[in-house]
Amino acid sequence: MRSFRWVDGHADVWRWFSDGDLFRKVVGALADPFRGLGVTKVATLEARGFLLAGAVANELGAGVVGIRKQGGALPGPRSEVLTSPDYRRRRLTLVMRSDLLAGDDQALLVDDWIETGSQALAARASIEGTGATFAGLAVIVRDGTPDDVQERLRPLHFLVDAGAFGSADALPSEP
Repeated sequence: MRSFRWVDGHADVWRWFSDGDLFRKVVGALADPFRGLGVTKVATLEARGFLLAGAVANELGAGVVGIRKQGGALPGPRSEVLTSPDYRRRRLTLVMRSDLLAGDDQALLVDDWIETGSQALAARASIEGTGATFAGLAVIVRDGTPDDVQERLRPLHFLVDAGAFGSADALPSEP
């Protein structure tokens, strides 16, 4: 992940998506532990997760289920779940099409970054609320996620711990 940069205190992960070779490797690495486990759907949270979900689903031969933040267009029957406070102390309402998952689905949740896990836990609740089985979470970066939250999201697969990038406060912004 040498292409990672902190820019004005924010994680610039967009380079991971713009480099075709790196993106292909990241997608393969997210999918690998779940190959052959019967994943039928890959669920994800907007926005950057939407970029990963289609690619991981393609790797696994699965469909995609998007989970939006309240206010985003999402026609059809919906379920809503309120998150616990996130790292910015915000509570968000996540919205999912409730008819895209069923009791025979194995749904893998995919995202780029996890911190408090509030959105991932709410997404898991949405998935299980349809009768589908939560197959696990695959994320690029794990960032200080509490142990009890990680336990509730198992199997949890991450590619890198955020500590490998150093602190946003300690690094200069990219020019």
